[in-house]
Amino acid sequence: MTHWYYADAQGQRQGPFSAEELAGHVRAERLAAHSLVWRDGLETWQPLASMASELDVALGTPAMPAMPAGSATSPAADAPYAPPTAPLASEQQPVAGGDVVLAGFWRRLAALFIDSMVVGFAYYLVLIVAVVVLGIGGSLLLRNQDSTEGMAAMFGMMALVYLLYPVISAAYYAGFESSGKQATLGKMAVGIKVTDTEGRRLTLGRALLRWLAVFLNYITLYVGYLIAAFTERKQGLHDMVVGTLVVDRWAYTAHPDWQQRGLGTVTKVILAIAGVLYGLMFIAVIAAIVVPMALQS
Repeated sequence: MTHWYYADAQGQRQGPFSAEELAGHVRAERLAAHSLVWRDGLETWQPLASMASELDVALGTPAMPAMPAGSATSPAADAPYAPPTAPLASEQQPVAGGDVVLAGFWRRLAALFIDSMVVGFAYYLVLIVAVVVLGIGGSLLLRNQDSTEGMAAMFGMMALVYLLYPVISAAYYAGFESSGKQATLGKMAVGIKVTDTEGRRLTLGRALLRWLAVFLNYITLYVGYLIAAFTERKQGLHDMVVGTLVVDRWAYTAHPDWQQRGLGTVTKVILAIAGVLYGLMFIAVIAAIVVPMALQS
């Protein structure tokens, strides 16, 4: 059976549908003549008007108002995502030869801020639940004079504290960066992705190696991160070691002209929020040091 997809008013892919189901959407006036559709065998998304005869539908009054071409929410701007089963170049194979916008230091920093918040939240959420469960269980075992199992529960809780964060972090970064989006949630937010040096999607193993290589940035006191602002291909130390690039999400696709060269509004807002939060933390630390000294003098 042929699978059909369409792009809604927000440029989001919907589907898969059978031809009959898609025709039903047309008859319900959820789609208009300008709406973009795709099926197996098509190389690019097509306006519904050009496929109406194949679907055996008559186009009525558009239910979705036409939007200016190239606008941020236009289907034409965001719809060309290949469906999961589509052999389109935009997600399955990199398109060589086009202009490539490398992700600069500030876009990467904004993405790292979001990703750190996500991983930290997940870590503390799981940790709190696990500590409560193991703590209650260990206390009950110790109270019942079962000291061996009680101590084992306590040691398990200690191991959890140290091992849980790297496990969650590795699963998050390697899983997302080797996915079809090639990006973590933070990178998606600022419109960038991770590729190899030829623009190809990372394998899970290579994405995991990239996560491990980040440790080099920590032992160099974050210099490994900072050099991304000065290297020719905007690579951090971990990128150089593993052979990866961080580029705009439309790089190596059929639409390199959609790439964003500046920071963008989202990146600026994220950086502003991060600046305020870390500024308040710095002031709090200084106050915690200076105030006691002033009171003692």
